[in-house]
Amino acid sequence: MVYAPLVMPEVITGLSLLLLFVAVAVDRGFWTVAVAHTTMAMCFVTVIVQSRLVDFDMNLEEAAMDLGAPPLRTFVSVTLPLIFPAIAAGWMLAFALSLDDLVIASFTTGPGATTLPIRIYSEVRLGVKPEINAVCSIMIAVVGIAVIAASLFAKLTGARGAPVRV
Repeated sequence: MVYAPLVMPEVITGLSLLLLFVAVAVDRGFWTVAVAHTTMAMCFVTVIVQSRLVDFDMNLEEAAMDLGAPPLRTFVSVTLPLIFPAIAAGWMLAFALSLDDLVIASFTTGPGATTLPIRIYSEVRLGVKPEINAVCSIMIAVVGIAVIAASLFAKLTGARGAPVRV
């Protein structure tokens, strides 16, 4: 069931969630959009974190528990730092997918909630306002700065770990 949203079209997912929310008499709004996007993105995050856990060394957890660490402390001190890059990558992918999603959001949003893709799509038909252009420009600038910062960070940390050649 976790992998079902990977292969189902977004229209089917959005329509089935709409029917679910109508059947249980939930008012559509912010929370229905949040549940729908969580449902849609959870499979992608699961695939990323699961790929990290495949080559996870269980001996590290066992060593921490042999040294007297309780299970929660073992998870926080050993497991979480090792899988954190996969969790962060899954979060970034889920955020990008949710920001891009128009179909599921249009099915699950209510009259009080509007997402950015729905707002942009509705204004494209009527004429895009300068505020939308400014928001999109800011988003492109933030992504560009983040890519440059990540590149510089990777270059600096890679240079420190490299052996010095004489």
